[in-house]
Amino acid sequence: MKSLESVLASNRGRFIGLAYRMLGSRADAEDILQDAYLKISQLDQQEIRNAEAFLVTMITRMCLDQQKSARARREVYVGPWLPEPILDAEQISPDSANELADDLSFALLLTLEKLSSSERAAFLLHDVFDTPFSHISDILGKSEAACRQLATRARKSIHTTRPSVAVPDEVHQTLLMQFSEAAKTGDTAALQTLLADDAIAYTDGGGQRIAALRPIFGADKIARFFVGIVRKSEARNQAKDFSLQTINGMPGLVVKVDDVIDQTVTLDVADGKIQSIFVVRNPQKLHAVGNGTENNCLSLNSTLNTGDI
Repeated sequence: MKSLESVLASNRGRFIGLAYRMLGSRADAEDILQDAYLKISQLDQQEIRNAEAFLVTMITRMCLDQQKSARARREVYVGPWLPEPILDAEQISPDSANELADDLSFALLLTLEKLSSSERAAFLLHDVFDTPFSHISDILGKSEAACRQLATRARKSIHTTRPSVAVPDEVHQTLLMQFSEAAKTGDTAALQTLLADDAIAYTDGGGQRIAALRPIFGADKIARFFVGIVRKSEARNQAKDFSLQTINGMPGLVVKVDDVIDQTVTLDVADGKIQSIFVVRNPQKLHAVGNGTENNCLSLNSTLNTGDI
């Protein structure tokens, strides 16, 4: 039988993906796996019959414990909390044909945040990672029937927030560039035409960077907010660089100011309109983005050479 260490190493991406979906933090997911390595090195592994099932149980329970402190921290978090943006979504997706397997969108992750810890675990383990309810029952310490109910409730919440038809990357990319160009030129009317009437914008500065302290609701307010930011930044004369990246599995922008990553911008799109805007400015969440922004990126300086998102 393979050792726990070798199974953990060979399935690292899958386990990181599970922990990231549970916690919304790549840094915390990495910490969970590091702690798992330390714990299994101290175990007598001879009686463990199924190494992968054992590790799924261990990592899920560690995430559930971590969620308790994470939720407490978010109660005092300054402004809207958003997940950490990641560039390697394809490397931390499970080997599953399920349509949710590759979905690491901010919209889905924020919906997961609204679930109870048990609902989130039951849904992810069963619907995304193909874990049988008999195993989920052991992990959560609940009956199989109760675990099925948890997953069902979570599934209903999630399907109300996900579009019934997948939006092609080309549509995301086009709307993203149109949005950026309209904001750059201060065209409030053009911005409003791109936004759904009930659109929402979230800006996460974590109290360390300037950001709106509450979500911004409505096309008019969002348009005026972003145009206002651009106008205030015009006098700063800072060197800005915009690159199109795949962020959490969909097109997004990585924005550098004076060669330092300042923010990421991603969209949730449905029916040809921007439904939500997610701007992450908290520098503690941008470290992972810094590793790989030079790879497979399309420089947008020819069209986005002034202003700020």
